Amino acid sequence: MKRWIGYLLCLTVVWLGCPLATAQQELSVSAASAVVIDGLSGSVLYEKNADEKRSMASTTKIMTTLVALEQGDLTRTITTTKEMVTVEGSGMGLLAGDQITLEGLCYGMMLSSGNDAANTVAISLCGSLSAFGDKMNQTAMRLGMNNTHFVTPSGLDAEHHYSTAYDMAILTRYALQNPAFCKMASASSAVVYYGNPPYRRTLTNHNRLLKEYEGCIGVKTGFTKKSGRCLVSAATRNGATVICVTLAAPDDWNDHKRLLDYGFSRLEQVTFSPEERSVPLVGGECDSLTVTHGALTVWLPKEQSNQRRALWQVYPFLYAPVKKGAQVGTFAVLLDGQPIASTPLLADGQATVYVPPLTFWQRWQKNLWRLLKI
Repeated sequence: MKRWIGYLLCLTVVWLGCPLATAQQELSVSAASAVVIDGLSGSVLYEKNADEKRSMASTTKIMTTLVALEQGDLTRTITTTKEMVTVEGSGMGLLAGDQITLEGLCYGMMLSSGNDAANTVAISLCGSLSAFGDKMNQTAMRLGMNNTHFVTPSGLDAEHHYSTAYDMAILTRYALQNPAFCKMASASSAVVYYGNPPYRRTLTNHNRLLKEYEGCIGVKTGFTKKSGRCLVSAATRNGATVICVTLAAPDDWNDHKRLLDYGFSRLEQVTFSPEERSVPLVGGECDSLTVTHGALTVWLPKEQSNQRRALWQVYPFLYAPVKKGAQVGTFAVLLDGQPIASTPLLADGQATVYVPPLTFWQRWQKNLWRLLKI
């Protein structure tokens, strides 16, 4: 009997300790590689061969667009050349001699998945595809995409052009912090002017999830024979953001609907109520000052509840004067030691400088000077 009780206890500990693994085993997806991460913290909520190196087709254009946004002037007008627009695969219809802004090229990459737009961006910004590839790889290294190497700006297959589902999720999480990128990735359509002379065109986004999944904010589709169907998506719900990446996924649309739902189910809303603390005050009429923060609500992974903590970032003491409502520090929420959300710490009252009373001799000198001025 004791032995059976011991077995049951062991099984209970294992089951309670692995809720994520158990749920992942029950979740069936067609993708060869997949990952779901929390858009706020970057925590992995689901993974299947997430670090396996694979070609990623036109999801590459997430990086190409990001580099263009960070390195170039969106209002700059570019005149295309034959070298820029001569490329196989999908395009936005550029011809040699067309005039188009860098912003228009970015929309052409994100909505029409234009290989011609990607090549035009690369050559116009860096002079050649290889030089632009170096720029992409420098950015990847900066973001911690340790299992990624870019060769083509369009995502066309090349021998050393590869990434992983996890690395593409890291890239997307960073890119979505750029308002211009977020606007482009989530646009169902866009009006762009190009040609010689430029005239109005309407580009349409190929991402079905924008219509089929509530809260979807893009991001990018991709396909080549070698890569198979690749898809990067993100969605928001009640203030939470989930990012999903699948590589080589025959049923990618349905994969993403299931994976995004699963991702949201692994998050919980946590509220840090307003608090106040007393901080020593130097040079003031009082010895201390109360500081406080407002309520802070964030979405956090359920499985990492023991890795959360609050951090008060305030000086050991304050110098008078301090105005009421002045920011004197920051209240931050940490997950696994990394700050993911913060709110200002404010002075709850006003502290004026302490002025000591005059001594007898100081009063005598003050009255003497007053008499001398008469």
